[in-house]
Amino acid sequence: MTRLADITSPTELRLLVSFSDLTGFFRICLTEDPEDLFDLISSYYTFVGDIIEPSGGTIVKFIGDAALIVYPEEALEAGVLALRELQRSGDEWLKGRGASSRHIIKAHFGLIWCGPMGTRSEKRFDVLGQTANTAAVLKSNGFAITPQVFRKLGPETRKIFKKHTPPVVYIPTEERHQERPG
Repeated sequence: MTRLADITSPTELRLLVSFSDLTGFFRICLTEDPEDLFDLISSYYTFVGDIIEPSGGTIVKFIGDAALIVYPEEALEAGVLALRELQRSGDEWLKGRGASSRHIIKAHFGLIWCGPMGTRSEKRFDVLGQTANTAAVLKSNGFAITPQVFRKLGPETRKIFKKHTPPVVYIPTEERHQERPG
């Protein structure tokens, strides 16, 4: 399996690129004590890592309540299932800590440039390209994957999703069709 952390120069790969974001986090920031908020988010980062890393994923970065997560092509299906688990168990984890928030997760698959990026003194693995942009702007009320991701899934995993249009995205079968916010 491709170990993304071992990449030492700019490399073009086919990756599953996903974003996870928490709803209502701004409201939580307004009411939480800063030290309690720090502890909550620190614990949350560990929680996310405990789901994503064993499934072959790499957490590229956290930005407050959001995460940029990638999977190599050979771990795409495991990645989609792990992202679903992150949404399901993550929402329960948040609820158990009194956070009125839930996960919005969206993913796209395609070519992406990746490798170490940063300042002269500190470089970290990162990704850049249209695949990341597509994933970032994908509309979702909960969990959405593009047709490019759906086509890479096996028949059993495909049964978890249904087509949602326009534009075409696939959402879990238990999610309602509804107009997505612009």
